[in-house]
Amino acid sequence: MAELPRRPQRVYTLLVEVGRSAGDGLPAKATGAALMVYATGVDEDEAVRETVAILKQADMAPLDVTGYGTAEEREAGGHEVGPDERALMDRALAENAVIVADVTPFYD
Repeated sequence: MAELPRRPQRVYTLLVEVGRSAGDGLPAKATGAALMVYATGVDEDEAVRETVAILKQADMAPLDVTGYGTAEEREAGGHEVGPDERALMDRALAENAVIVADVTPFYD
């Protein structure tokens, strides 16, 4: 039986909205948060699934995920990807990880 070629891991930029959950680590008066995440996957769907699973393990309550694609896809769409962001993406790829780069709490 021939082995299937491995598809390379890529890093995707995701915006994840989370609600409140006991032990989520968000500020006491926050109603939820937006998380900017860099996650690896062979495709964006896999990156989303891995991100949601990791956030649930961290007692967070993911509500919605918006994918912005890879750095190359974002740049082709006119987005600027700076050196700090690129470094986090490189780290996510090297560690095959989900990296939360920014957390913006929501308040009513």
